[in-house]
Amino acid sequence: MEKNFFIQNRKKLAENLKDNSLIVLFSGNPQHKSADEDYTFLPNMNFYYNTGLKRESFILVVLKTNDKIVERIYIEKPDPQLEKWVGKKLRKDEVKDISGIEKVIYLEEFKSNLNTILNTKNIENVYLDLEKSSWNDDFKKSHLFARDLNKKYPHINIINIYNKISEIRMIKSEEEIKNIKKAISITKEGIENLMKNSKPGLYEYQLEAFFDFSIKYNGAKDYAFKTIAASGENATILHYEENNQILKENDLILFDLGAKWDYYSSDISRTFPVNGKFSKRQREVYESVLEAEVKTIEKVKPGITLKELNDYTKSILIEKAKKLNILKNDDEITKYYFHGVSHHMGLDTHDVGDRDKKLEKGMVITVEPGLYIEDENIGIRIEDDVLITDDGCINLSEDIIKTVDEIEEFMKNR
Repeated sequence: MEKNFFIQNRKKLAENLKDNSLIVLFSGNPQHKSADEDYTFLPNMNFYYNTGLKRESFILVVLKTNDKIVERIYIEKPDPQLEKWVGKKLRKDEVKDISGIEKVIYLEEFKSNLNTILNTKNIENVYLDLEKSSWNDDFKKSHLFARDLNKKYPHINIINIYNKISEIRMIKSEEEIKNIKKAISITKEGIENLMKNSKPGLYEYQLEAFFDFSIKYNGAKDYAFKTIAASGENATILHYEENNQILKENDLILFDLGAKWDYYSSDISRTFPVNGKFSKRQREVYESVLEAEVKTIEKVKPGITLKELNDYTKSILIEKAKKLNILKNDDEITKYYFHGVSHHMGLDTHDVGDRDKKLEKGMVITVEPGLYIEDENIGIRIEDDVLITDDGCINLSEDIIKTVDEIEEFMKNR
């Protein structure tokens, strides 16, 4: 991503700050795993979105006084001895080149500088990213900072900026869409590698490994999320994660997977027969789900909500389920379809944003209907990623094969 992207993101953010205010965003720290090992570090995505910086312990400060904006970024001071063990830290000029922020300061000066600002600039508000996904979530660095700040400066208003950043992130730029497309193209090759190597007798994780190899070979360093590789009855479990069953001759296997490219996700689901050939019943169920997906994509346009989209999808699946003789009453559909058809997608696979907000041009969402018939060992989900346009949408993953005939032809010729 070019630094102008991050400069423009900060400009949008600053427009939402009251005068005599500052915003403080933390990149975060790696979580401890065990002994002397940490989990792989992933920066706070709101911090990354506004800086382009991927390193731990960094702090962004944006000051707004008298309608003038001053930006500072605080970074770790390089330690030549430590760098022999863990690699080089970013230098000040590199941080400037990536973020477009001119004032780069070492972390040791953060608290003293902040104290000076709070005492001399008549600051009334401090904005922090105080997102919590659940009541029981552990405190993040921003929450601990808010608590400390409130004790030391009880007269200052602490305001949660998370929802405003989320709102800005919902509309994707051309650069973001380009990254999502790249993630999808890598995922496409990975899916084709799965189909080429599928055969009875493998474990689910052995087949999954062909996707792992493919995306890493093609430059994706991370997955969008933990891969679901669910064969037979396992595919009727929405978030099945064990991936440790043996593939059987007449089973279908459902893959829900994706790659990341420069932190931007793809999220694709495909279901195909382990042996390359659908049974008559599998074809009937599969084509019912496919029709629901195609019609739902055709329904996507600005002005519709995700709930309205899901209600439409559900009405199609109810009709199809009746024809499949698995449904008598409409309200029984939740036994066979029990999730939403869509979510926003971007830096996070289940991306930030108000799910009740009407779709707008530039948003990227998934479309993923499914039918899960436990007593027949059939679970089918088909998922694509679509970009909202002026009057409809573009299927960004349309090149990934999904019709019965396409899948069988591809697997026949492997």
